[in-house]
Amino acid sequence: MTARLIDGKANAAAQRERVRLEVAALGERGIVPGLAAVLVGDDPASQVYVAGKERDCQAVGMRSLGARLPATTGQDELLATIDRLNADPEVSGIIVQLPLPPALDPVSAQERVDPRKDVDGLHPENAGRLVRGDPRFVPATPYGCQVLLETYAIPTAGAEVVIVGRSQLVGRPLALLLSLRGANATVTMCHTGTRDLAGHTRRADIVVVATGVPGTLTADMIRPGATVIDVGINRTAEGRLIGDVDFDGLSEVAGAITPVPGGVGPMTRAMLLVNTLHAAALQAANRR
Repeated sequence: MTARLIDGKANAAAQRERVRLEVAALGERGIVPGLAAVLVGDDPASQVYVAGKERDCQAVGMRSLGARLPATTGQDELLATIDRLNADPEVSGIIVQLPLPPALDPVSAQERVDPRKDVDGLHPENAGRLVRGDPRFVPATPYGCQVLLETYAIPTAGAEVVIVGRSQLVGRPLALLLSLRGANATVTMCHTGTRDLAGHTRRADIVVVATGVPGTLTADMIRPGATVIDVGINRTAEGRLIGDVDFDGLSEVAGAITPVPGGVGPMTRAMLLVNTLHAAALQAANRR
C-alpha cells in the first residue's frame, strides 16, 4: 500500500474529546446540550445507529432524549412528537432517523423540525443558508469529510474536486461546502447521468464517492497521487463492510485514502455531536 491512510476513527475521537471539554464548560453555566433522535419502527440498522448516538451523547456529557415510536405510528403522531421536542428547552438538537416506514413522509417530518434544532442540516432554511454561504448547520457526513481534508492538510483551494453522487445528505451539500470561500475548490458533481465518469475522476485532485454501489471507483479511474474519500458503507454476503471504491487497488495509486470501516463513518457521528454543541450554544445565547 502506497497511499496514506486517512484515519477517521482517530479524528472522530479527537472531535469527541473537544466536544466533551466544551460541554463541561457549558455545564458550569448550567447548560447541558441534549440530542433527540426520533426513531420510528424496528429497522435493525437504524436501531444500531441510534444506540450508537446515545452512547456518544453519554460519553461527552450530553443528554440523550430520543423518542422511539412503533412502526404503526401515523404522520400526525410523528409530527406531534417533533412539535413536542421543538418546544422542549432541554432538547438542543433533533434528528429524524431515516428510513421511516413507507407510510410516513420524511420530507414533511424534516421540515417540521425547528431549524434552530435541525442538527442534520436538512431543513430548507438550513439548506438555503448553506447555498447562500452562511451555514448554520452542515449535514454531518459532508462536515466530516471537510474536517478530514483539513486535518490531513490536503489542500482544497484551487483543487479539482469530483464528487460522485448527488444526494441531499452528502453530494449536494459537500459540493456547496467545498466551493465556498475558504475551501475554494472547483467542484464537479457526477451522477447516474454522467456520460464519462472516468474522464472526470482522472483529472481530479480529490475524488469523493457516495453512491452506495461497491466498485464505483477503481484504480484506473484516478490519477496517481489523488486523494480518495469513500463515503459508502455496504455489507457483503459474508457480512464484511466495504465502501464504494476498490480500496486495495486504489491504495496502490492514490496519495491518500479513507478506509471502510474506520474512515468517514466515525466522523459522521462525531460531527453530529459538534452540531448539537453548536445548537446548544446558539440557543443559550438567544435566551440571554
